[in-house]
Amino acid sequence: MHRLAARRAGGGNTVPVLVTDDGVFAQSEWIVRYADAHLPPELRLFTGEETELCRWLDAGLGPDARRLIYKHMLPRKQLMLPFNNQGVPAWEARALSGMYPVAVRWARRELSLTDSDDAPLVFAAFDAIAERLSDGRRHLCGDRFTAADLTFACLAAAVVVPPEYGVRLPQDLPEPVAREVRAFREHPAGAYALKLFRELRRSPAAA
Repeated sequence: MHRLAARRAGGGNTVPVLVTDDGVFAQSEWIVRYADAHLPPELRLFTGEETELCRWLDAGLGPDARRLIYKHMLPRKQLMLPFNNQGVPAWEARALSGMYPVAVRWARRELSLTDSDDAPLVFAAFDAIAERLSDGRRHLCGDRFTAADLTFACLAAAVVVPPEYGVRLPQDLPEPVAREVRAFREHPAGAYALKLFRELRRSPAAA
């Protein structure tokens, strides 16, 4: 249902969409770049090196992690809906609940869900991130938090399920979902993503 609002705002099929006096920015990268343009150079999240890494994560870890977690969650309607429907109008929550089988079929098609195992793809991306951090650097592109760290944390959230995410995410998960989430959390890259959320983002309860 977000597509209607996104398109009405001048974007495409996805959110977020940022509407400004300077134009409409419909992708996360360009929203961050627009914000960067209003900051002094020493505070900007894009400084050059981050672009390639961000786009690599967007093309790989992003869809791979989404497919993995949705394969677990879509069959679990009673677990999925209370978290999925946070903040939506009551009519929308009722509609999704009543039309859940239709929504599942749509989601499987849109996300290209198959019976293949996406976990190795996600672990491969985590391995690459851990390798970058293995030299002792504080962040992915050196000592500064940049767009690369922001992108990784956001995309990794699907499989590490941080308590400090922007909305509540399920922490009491059934097996085998819990086992897979634990494996990603215990990976050095997963631990790094959790650290970023824990130290740099307030929990929903504190908001």
